[in-house]
Amino acid sequence: MNKKDLKTTRFMGASTKQGYEIAEKSREIVRSLIADKTKDLSNEERLIVERIVHSTADPGYADITKMSKDFVKVSMNSIKNKKDVLTDINMVKTGINKYHGEVNCYIKDERTVTLAKKYNITRAAAAIRVAAENDFNGIAVVGNAPTALLEILNLFNKGQINISSVIGVPVGFVGASESKKALEKTEIPYLLTEGPKGGTPIAVAAVNSLINLKKE
Repeated sequence: MNKKDLKTTRFMGASTKQGYEIAEKSREIVRSLIADKTKDLSNEERLIVERIVHSTADPGYADITKMSKDFVKVSMNSIKNKKDVLTDINMVKTGINKYHGEVNCYIKDERTVTLAKKYNITRAAAAIRVAAENDFNGIAVVGNAPTALLEILNLFNKGQINISSVIGVPVGFVGASESKKALEKTEIPYLLTEGPKGGTPIAVAAVNSLINLKKE
């Protein structure tokens, strides 16, 4: 495989011949493990689930990853138009690569700290309020904090934040499952993981899959 071929066929972060071969083999293994679980998905949905499973080495994510019917279409349109991406923590922001729009996280913003103290809420929830005040409009990505996801839903219901879609995959045993069930009941296009499982790798994999799909 020459350098040109690598450039045009790069995926899963591979940028060398050896890296590409490893990534390709990994994708083949993932597909064989979850083929029965993804057979009813669209091609785009299947690729997203495959990347999540690849990033976690856990085929079980094929069972618990759920997307609304309009999630891919709406999210791809948002990315095409270079709308903003909002993350709950900086670790998720750091993992998102090669996006030509703005990726924002306000968890360490001074306004976030002030709001959290003033209203006795988590910094994750306060950061969402700061994003709304900054006229955020795009895809919200929550990989860790259930309170961030609940605040997104709260502000959305009040008409105070513009949301294209939500990747809601907070992790943990306190509030994570409940926040995702609440997301599932809204009209917001969503991707979520059922139960307590989730986290940064899943959030990052989902966003980067959408970015790669747009390129393809």
